[in-house]
Amino acid sequence: MTTVGGAAGGVGGAVRPAGATKVLVVEDEPAIAQAIVRRLSAEGWTVEAVGDGLAGVEAAARLAPDVVVLDVMLPGIDGLEVCRRIQAARPVPVLMLTARDDETDMLIGLGVGADDYMTKPFSMRELVARTKALLRRTERAARAVELQAAEAPAPPLAIGDVTIDKAQRRVVRHGEQVHLTPTEFDLLVALANSPRTVLTRERLLAEVWDWVDASGTRTVDSHVKALRRKLGADLIRTVHGVGYAFEPADGVPADEGAGA
Repeated sequence: MTTVGGAAGGVGGAVRPAGATKVLVVEDEPAIAQAIVRRLSAEGWTVEAVGDGLAGVEAAARLAPDVVVLDVMLPGIDGLEVCRRIQAARPVPVLMLTARDDETDMLIGLGVGADDYMTKPFSMRELVARTKALLRRTERAARAVELQAAEAPAPPLAIGDVTIDKAQRRVVRHGEQVHLTPTEFDLLVALANSPRTVLTRERLLAEVWDWVDASGTRTVDSHVKALRRKLGADLIRTVHGVGYAFEPADGVPADEGAGA
């Protein structure tokens, strides 16, 4: 186990007071783990690294980290099971690291609660940027909850046969609740706020992930596929080479295909 408390600094600055941000790194390759710890600590964050799955679950319960950087291939239990157990105990943003650029693995990771993923090898600069984006999203969501508590709750958004309750973060289709991850919910809201309007992958990446680099657009595609698995393939239309549009059940048929 490695714990480092870095000095404040780094490109763009931390999204909260330096000593307040806690990052858990679960990575079994010592060289990679140490490199991640050094780079994230340079942002002023307190970073702890562990090298196996069970230790990761224990550390997450003990530390209550603000974000977790989690490798998929781990000794003991793999990263997917670690993510599942962590999210069941206490929802937390998870950036998953995978050695395989396999979309099936990515969808499984998103399905157990990961918010984003990166394929090895990766740049430390991008790792920092994506970690900051996850932290900003968390703070933005917390502020939204505070505002909702201070104001009268907005009525649920009903579009076709889909009802989205932003205050309670609940989605219902065909009269049944659909369980979405926080990222899936935010993506659905971004699309549903502008029904039948094509939103580019870059715009969705900026609005939902607070991430403006086009290298992350595959993250959007994978999350759209995950949404389709849960809500049905007919709700989100692909406009090839551009992006996606939310199409209510009484809207224009998704004639451009349901594949991302």
